[in-house]
Amino acid sequence: MSFLQELHKPDILDCISHLSSDEVFTPPRVVNEMLDTLPQELFKSPNTKFLDPCSKSGVFLREIAKRLIEGLADKIPDLEKRLDHIFKNQLFGLAITELTALLSRRSVYCSKDASGEYSVVHFDNPEGNIEYKKTYHLWLKDKCMMCGASKSEYDRGEELETHAYSFIHTDEQRNSALFKRLKEMKFDVIIGNPPYQLGVGNEGGNSSKAKAIYHLFVSQAIKLNPKYITMIIPSRWMTRSVEGIPDTWIDAMLNSNKFEVIHDYLNASDCFPGVDIKGGVCYFLYNKDYNDICNYYLHDTNSQVFLNKSYLNNKNIGIVIRDINALSIIDKIETIEKGYTSDDNKNFSGLVSPKDFYTNKLTLTSSWQEYSLSPDTEHTIKYYLNKNIHKNNFAWISPADISKNSNTKDLHRVYIPAAAGSGTDSQVLGTPFYGEPNSVCSQTYLVIGYNPDLHNFTKEQCENIISYIKTKFFRYLVSIKKKTQNGPRGVYQFVPLQDFNEEWTDEKLYKKYGLTQEEIDFIESMIRPME
Repeated sequence: MSFLQELHKPDILDCISHLSSDEVFTPPRVVNEMLDTLPQELFKSPNTKFLDPCSKSGVFLREIAKRLIEGLADKIPDLEKRLDHIFKNQLFGLAITELTALLSRRSVYCSKDASGEYSVVHFDNPEGNIEYKKTYHLWLKDKCMMCGASKSEYDRGEELETHAYSFIHTDEQRNSALFKRLKEMKFDVIIGNPPYQLGVGNEGGNSSKAKAIYHLFVSQAIKLNPKYITMIIPSRWMTRSVEGIPDTWIDAMLNSNKFEVIHDYLNASDCFPGVDIKGGVCYFLYNKDYNDICNYYLHDTNSQVFLNKSYLNNKNIGIVIRDINALSIIDKIETIEKGYTSDDNKNFSGLVSPKDFYTNKLTLTSSWQEYSLSPDTEHTIKYYLNKNIHKNNFAWISPADISKNSNTKDLHRVYIPAAAGSGTDSQVLGTPFYGEPNSVCSQTYLVIGYNPDLHNFTKEQCENIISYIKTKFFRYLVSIKKKTQNGPRGVYQFVPLQDFNEEWTDEKLYKKYGLTQEEIDFIESMIRPME
């Protein structure tokens, strides 16, 4: 049994609880699976340098140390000299908080004080190579110019954690000393599990007020020009229209062809037991010298693994289609509806309004309550609001309360919840309903048939649209892109338009697009009926 195996058995890092939504610890098993994607000769070289830029428990550096201790046994036979070389010259970390810095040093050096007598190797400073420097946001008006944090929420006193992570608050112009030092160190591997979000919400960052930041860690790692990057992050980045992540960033990643390996888990709890991250998580191997197809492994909710070798953006539509069955079904639809996935005039997203269609953030919000429970001479317009606030699901407002798009209030439309379910929820969408003339809705809903210049549906056509939405076929196609509760218009990209002069059923749709019985059975097993 090796030195570190003796010290870490049983493994406390398998049992430690998560500290907060941005301090979710990575189990050692997952860390080692990530390390397995790297060329193993890296662990046999005394020159390989590793950086964990978001160290929390120290598990990444600890598991790397184990491999280096074994891999360098022939090159540095003396164990003490080997440990001294590895810890001082090959392993480096930036902790995200003062507490996680102490945890990381305890895991890696076996002492929170790297200069103390109990440290595996002796450093001249207590931090060793795992440092934490209190960093501050760089405010430009009301936002941090580096991470986008809200000044009103994160401009705190010295006694509170600001969540200004040092790794993403430095570049060549701002806080440049750290960036210059990191770049000059010429790391071979940057590895870690970055914080996923800023703001309220659960571990998955599902609150509409939470701001994604994990992509900033990926971008910064790429700027430092290591040969390899491997990180575990939410899988949502593989789809355009992810809130808080620019489509340009997603396109650049999907088109880079530098992702050599991706392991994508539909169920995040397979990697992080007890943590719910909508849309799942993935870890990847980014190789700066690679320019080829990706070895993409999909781990489904039944623990089955499917390998698809292809370019991430192989259909040039700004999304990784995770489900191999979906590729076949989309191809069949494309045969009949040519170009529909890239043309909003041919897919359903063109019928769906932007979010916040009627609200100006002051009136007609999901929590706004200055309405009347019954119509009168002033309150003449029917107003559909959040049914969790009012049991009848509607109230009455005055024309003056409609701050924008009031020219649509007399259309026949369909309303659908803007947030409900997720890509792994078998209903996928909230229940749609008919929106009669002289009505509007709160920001709780999106409007289908919202443009009076393009859409002039009848009540019967709206009812046929509702019949289409309720099909399993429709909701399965939405699930391909919808990874969280939020369902903006972009998630309808893979749904083709139909003739809404007729009612639609799954049977008619399966026949129209020539689906096989196997494909039909798959959709039927994935999507539950909508009442």
